[in-house]
Amino acid sequence: MDAWLTELVTSDRFAAWLRAGVLLLLGLLLAGIASRLIRRAAGKHLSATRLLLLRRLAFYLVLALFVASALRELGFSLAVLMGAAGVVTVALSFASQTAVSNLISGLFLIGERAFSVGDIIKVGATTGEVLSVDLLSVKLRTFDNLYVRISNETLIKSEVTTLTRFPIRRLDMMLGVAYKEDINRVRDVLMDVADRNLVCLDEPAPLFIFTGFGDSALQIQFSIWARRENFLALRNSIAADIKMAFDAAGIEIPFPHRSLYTGEATRPFPVVLVDGLSVFPEQSGSPPSGSDQSSNEDTR
Repeated sequence: MDAWLTELVTSDRFAAWLRAGVLLLLGLLLAGIASRLIRRAAGKHLSATRLLLLRRLAFYLVLALFVASALRELGFSLAVLMGAAGVVTVALSFASQTAVSNLISGLFLIGERAFSVGDIIKVGATTGEVLSVDLLSVKLRTFDNLYVRISNETLIKSEVTTLTRFPIRRLDMMLGVAYKEDINRVRDVLMDVADRNLVCLDEPAPLFIFTGFGDSALQIQFSIWARRENFLALRNSIAADIKMAFDAAGIEIPFPHRSLYTGEATRPFPVVLVDGLSVFPEQSGSPPSGSDQSSNEDTR
C-alpha cells in the first residue's frame, strides 16, 4: 500500500493534477483581486450597473485564462477545445435564441442608461427597486419585499418608467367642488394649503387648473411639487389638509346627483312623509296602509 501511494505521489499524472489544482486556486484568488481593484479604481467614475458588469467581466476573464492553463496541464489540447467550443456555440445559438435576444437587449439597456441599480422603476403593473442589471435580466425588489425577475427583452419591448430619475416629482390631484362655490376662493384656499405644507415646494409653484364642468361638480386639477424622497409624505398629508381646509371654509365637495324628469305632460310624483320616510303613494291617490289620513293631507 505504501509503495502504491509513493508511486502515485511521484507520478507525472499526479503532478499534473496538482499543478492544475494550484492554477485553479490561483485563478480564483487573482480573479477576486482583479474585481476588487476595478471597484476601487473605477467606483467613482462609473454607475453601479456598469461597475457591476465590468467587475464580473474581469473576474470571469481572469478565471477563464487559468482554467485554460489548468486544462493544458492535464493534457487537453487547446485547439481541440476551441473546435469543440465552436461546435457547442453553434448548437447553443439555435437552442437559446431567447437567451441571445435577452443578451443583446441587455447591451442596449446598459448603453441607453435609462435606469441604474438603486432606481425605482415601473414596468407594467410591477414597481420596485432595481437590485441588479444583468446581461439576461433585471432583478427588482417590490415595496412589499417580493423578488421579481424581468427579462431584458421584455424591458426593451415595454414602457419603463423611472420614478427616481429626477430630484423632484409632481403630484396631480383631481378635485371637484359644488357649482355654487367661487372658483377664486377655492383657488386661494388650495394655495394656502400648499403654502402651509412643509414638504410642498415653493418652486416650482403649485398649479391650479380649471378642467371643466362635470356632471355634479366644477372639476379642478391641483398640482404640487415635492422632492422625490418626500413624495409619499406629501401624497399622504395633502389630501387630509385639503379636506380640513374645505370644511373650515365651508366649501362643498359634492357627490353625484340625479334628477328624475318624466316630461311636461306628466303630473309630478306626489311624496308622502310616513314615519319620517318619503314614499310614493299609489296612482289612485289613496294613502298607504298604516298611515294617518289627516297627516298625509297635511304633508301634501
